[in-house]
Amino acid sequence: MNLFKISIANLKEKKLNSFLSAMLLTLGIGMISLLLLLNKQLDEQFRRNIRGIDMVVGAKGSPLQLILSSIYQIDSPTGNIPLNEVNALKRNPFIKTIIPLSMGDNYHGFRIVGTTPKYVEHFQAKIKDGALFSKPMDVTLGSKVAKNSELKIGDTFASSHGLDSDGDAHNDKKYKVTGIFEPTGSVVDQLVLTNLESVWEIHEHAETPAQNVKESDPAHEEEMGEMHHEAEKQVTSALIQFRNPMGLITIPRQINQNTSMQAALPSIEINRLFSLLGVGIETLRALALVIIVIAGVSVFISLYNSLKERKYEMALMLSMGATRTKLFFMLLLEGLILAITGYLSGIILSRVGLWLFSRAAEQDFHYSIKEFNLLPEEFYLLAGALLLGLLAAALPSLGIYRLNISRTLAEE
Repeated sequence: MNLFKISIANLKEKKLNSFLSAMLLTLGIGMISLLLLLNKQLDEQFRRNIRGIDMVVGAKGSPLQLILSSIYQIDSPTGNIPLNEVNALKRNPFIKTIIPLSMGDNYHGFRIVGTTPKYVEHFQAKIKDGALFSKPMDVTLGSKVAKNSELKIGDTFASSHGLDSDGDAHNDKKYKVTGIFEPTGSVVDQLVLTNLESVWEIHEHAETPAQNVKESDPAHEEEMGEMHHEAEKQVTSALIQFRNPMGLITIPRQINQNTSMQAALPSIEINRLFSLLGVGIETLRALALVIIVIAGVSVFISLYNSLKERKYEMALMLSMGATRTKLFFMLLLEGLILAITGYLSGIILSRVGLWLFSRAAEQDFHYSIKEFNLLPEEFYLLAGALLLGLLAAALPSLGIYRLNISRTLAEE
């Protein structure tokens, strides 16, 4: 007697009950699995890009908006700030690095960011082809930008005003592609990087280099930042790294109280964002657990009714030599088959959900969330599903030991 084949045949006999039990398990496990995948990959994306950035300064407004727009490039900037106020921070002994950022245009939805080579060094981006931007209107493309736009070294293009690809094109000034970065897994992949002067030039704030400085000189970026007329220049924000923790204690308060700028701390704002998201995630997780428990009850009711309806069949099998233990394991096997089916379907469902989410994130924010590997937590989920299937099947299966063979056969 092949228990597995008999169990499969019994489940097929009760198609609707079996389908309902497996579907509930699939939904519950799929939801939990998807939440685990999203939580892990979003957390990795956020932590990876925030690394080495202790503070962001920008125009006054929402601190979270400032962090999202300056570090992750997924929100609108809060405004512009004077470059001379940013450069004044360089004199503070607690500050190690300042990376100014200037935004305002895009190319086919990919943001064009004016900055200095320090930004490239910070994210450890390496040139795959060509060279890093070195003079105004030169750009270096992130790997995703190059792949999606099909721009090549030497190509020129006009940017669109604003962060929307439908913005007015700056046809009078065109950028020239000088290099393409290797994939970094960071925000650099989805950016078009150029120097600050390019952004000012596009927006009619052109700045010419000093007579004794060549545009191709690598020191040009630094020297331009020190030139006069800084009061007329503006940037969108600046990424700052401290020399020691004392900077974190004193400088944000000084900036917020004594300047026209706002200081935002990425670690605090991202933790706040995740705590806000956490409420929704915990609610969905609790809902998924409730669904899984309902699935367990469904398995229990299905097998309980099945045992009642198959009493004569069971009694007949016992009279023909089958042992009660063997029939008990046969019923347990039905619960396990439903649990495994629900788990596998749930894992597949979560991957489909992740793929759909990744497509939406890629389209709206150019972020990829494509790690479909099994997580260690999902093995615990498998153990939980098997335990649930065993418990739900064990209770009705115990009835096989109370079955009176002669009375059951006589009644039928």
